[in-house]
This record gives sequence, structure tokens and C-alpha cells, in this order.
Amino acid sequence: MAGSSSVLEDSSLLSRLDRKLVPLERLMALVSGLAVFSLMFLAAYSVTGRKFFNAPLSGYVDYIEAAMPLIAFMGVSYVQRMGGHIRMDIAIGALKGRALWLFELLSILLIMVLIIGLIWGSWAHFDRSFDMTKPLWSRDSSIDIGLPIWPSKLVVPVAFSVLLLRLILQAWGFARAFWLNLERPVAVPLILSAAEQAMAEAEQLEENS
Repeated sequence: MAGSSSVLEDSSLLSRLDRKLVPLERLMALVSGLAVFSLMFLAAYSVTGRKFFNAPLSGYVDYIEAAMPLIAFMGVSYVQRMGGHIRMDIAIGALKGRALWLFELLSILLIMVLIIGLIWGSWAHFDRSFDMTKPLWSRDSSIDIGLPIWPSKLVVPVAFSVLLLRLILQAWGFARAFWLNLERPVAVPLILSAAEQAMAEAEQLEENS
């Protein structure tokens, strides 16, 4: 499982590019969170309408299907930056120095190959659905209320493209750490020890108090 991590910053080009990508990642993560909140609101509205007025929200399932790509993919790049995805901490924690950075670099490169394939496939899936000559520019729609499906399909390659940018920066960071044998490289997630995590939490509490 993923542990707590930190991302160091400095004045280097890599770190500046890392910081420039963060606002976009945070915005996308915010959109994902708002999609979750919207579904909670729609669920409450539908249940209330069904119970008290015998009139549930029409197309509730269609709205859920349309929001799922927002929930599942929009925050993936931000989580990647923070090192929050599933990873083998027990194995990684046993590595140090260049061996650790090489392992991380190889992992990132393998992920990049997968993501490039997913971008290509998801874009083709969107392209089959989008047609500017059709009503609402869509060749297909949801079953119940006829929502166009192409916006949801477009979310996937867009989110994966931002993730690919993040992976490129992290591959650069790990390659730099391996080449220079750095102890604390920038622009990559560094797993915190229990003591470091406790110290970071204490500092955060002091700032908020």
C-alpha cells in the first residue's frame, strides 16, 4: 500500500515544471471531488422524491454513468504526484540509493508504456462516439434520458494525458537521481518514515493552531 510521501522543491527547471503542473492537477482533483458531491446530492434528491412524492429523479443511472469517468480518472495525476497509488512499500523500502532510483525509474517507464496505450485506445473510443454532424455531436447516448456519451469518453484520454506529463517529469526526476546518486531528489514522491510522518503532522498542527 502507498504510504505518506513528500515532494521536495528547489529552483531547478525540473522543480519549476513540477510546480507549474500542480495547479492543473489540483483543479482536476477538485472536479473529481465535486462529481462525488454531486452524486451524493442527486442520490438524496432521488430518494427523497421517491419516498415522499413518488417521483424519483429521472435519469439517475444515466447521471451516475456520466460522472464515473470524472470520479475515477480526473484525480489520478495528482495522486501520482503525491505517491498515493498502490505500491510495494515493503520491497521498495528495502532499497537504497541508486538501486531505489533505478527501480522507481523502471516502474515509471512501464507505467508510461501502459498509459500511452490507454490514451490511444480511449481516444479512439471517444472518436467513435463524437460526430459534429449528429444531434448533440454524438453517435450514441444514454439509454434513459439520452445524454450524449462523448463528453464522458473524452475525460479519459484528457486525464491520462495529464498523467503522462506527470510521469515524464517523474521519470526525469528518478533518472536524474540515479545518474547523480542524489539522496533527496526533487519532483518525485519520497516515502516518509514513521518519525518523519509524525514530525510533518506535528508541524501541520502547529501551523493550523
